[in-house]
Amino acid sequence: MKICFIPIDNRPVCYNLAKDICAIDETIELFIPPREMLGSLTKSADIEGLFGWLKDLPQDIHCMVLSLDTLAYGGLIPSRRITDSFDTIKSRVERLKPILRGKKVYAFSSIMRISNNNVNEEEKEYWSEWGKKIFEFSFNSCKYKKPIETDIPREILEDYLNTRKRNFGINALYLDWQSEGLFDTLIFSKDDCAEFGFNVSESIMLENWGATTKTGADEIPLTLLARAIPKQINIYPQFIEPEYKDRISNYEDVSIEQSVLGQLELGGFTVVDSQWEADVVLIINNFKEKQGEHVMGWDTEPYKWGYRVPNKPFAVADVRYANGADNEFVKTLLNYKLPDYGYSAWNTSANSLGSLLAGVKVKYRAFKYNEHAYKKLQAVRYLDDWAYQANVRGQISESCDISELMIPYEEIISSKLGIPIHAKYTYPWNRKFEIEVKLD
Repeated sequence: MKICFIPIDNRPVCYNLAKDICAIDETIELFIPPREMLGSLTKSADIEGLFGWLKDLPQDIHCMVLSLDTLAYGGLIPSRRITDSFDTIKSRVERLKPILRGKKVYAFSSIMRISNNNVNEEEKEYWSEWGKKIFEFSFNSCKYKKPIETDIPREILEDYLNTRKRNFGINALYLDWQSEGLFDTLIFSKDDCAEFGFNVSESIMLENWGATTKTGADEIPLTLLARAIPKQINIYPQFIEPEYKDRISNYEDVSIEQSVLGQLELGGFTVVDSQWEADVVLIINNFKEKQGEHVMGWDTEPYKWGYRVPNKPFAVADVRYANGADNEFVKTLLNYKLPDYGYSAWNTSANSLGSLLAGVKVKYRAFKYNEHAYKKLQAVRYLDDWAYQANVRGQISESCDISELMIPYEEIISSKLGIPIHAKYTYPWNRKFEIEVKLD
């Protein structure tokens, strides 16, 4: 099966993870652009280079999984930063139409997020001073259905609103393309959501026009990758805290149950009512009242009940905390049995779920299964999601050499997976938020 895949940017979880997942089935031939063509924290993608790369693809490509933000704006972060006009971006993306015709295309475009902080690392410069005020203006304007009083300078507010209007116009354009039959699946993603906000209002408007929206962003190309693989899998979602599955995760606007079901539906899975009907049981280590957050120091009650291994093969989405694993739950897994179909605790609930399910889909009935590739994928996930994000990251004040700190975790994971681990760790975006785990 030949798959064209254009990621959001060059982060390991967007670029390497897609390659590592597809390597589990040696019959999948993944066509992915050279990493240097893709955007980073400070650099936009080489859009012209990507269009040239697309035109040179083999004619017998089975399907295309596209992050439209990469081709329209140069990436997810540039979609919020660049000053190109609507007409300029429209002319750019119109060149895609002849490339897409006649192909099975699974595409997504983001609904511009509104982060609730004064950090401009991924936003325009003025976010460092006015970010929280813009979030509040958005939240309250939508909650009370009228503009509210604000001390945000007019020129800043106008620039922000005009950027939103431009991006919304491009999304409406894609919806027109869908009516022309250019997409097999088109998803609009809601990144870093709250209960109210311009992004929520825009999603409702798009839905009223027939669009499909999903909470999340970075994982959606991987969920679409799962959808593109024509395999029927029955999944039983089993919540560790079933009485709390109506709680809403950090950075999301839907309950954890809705997030799980939404990712399963988008990935092309069939949800069943009991583990006896399931091919794979999806265990969700969900939170009680409030999801924890290692990065922000938001605590929550960790997992503490007895663990029952399902009678069926299972996968684990560990979402009790955002941005990292629940240490108590991982200890339980290590003492009993690692999941047959993968573990994930990366970032938001939707991020963890979507990336996990892509691996489940590829491994299940792989035509030529590569066990070493699967174990490599799992080693990276445990080293990143558990060892680094939930433990080592909190021990460092800035990006630095963490090799010595990671050794105890490497030894445990090596023993449990039955493979030698020789890892190197780098910071691809020169910040603590993400590391790249390179295994020899």
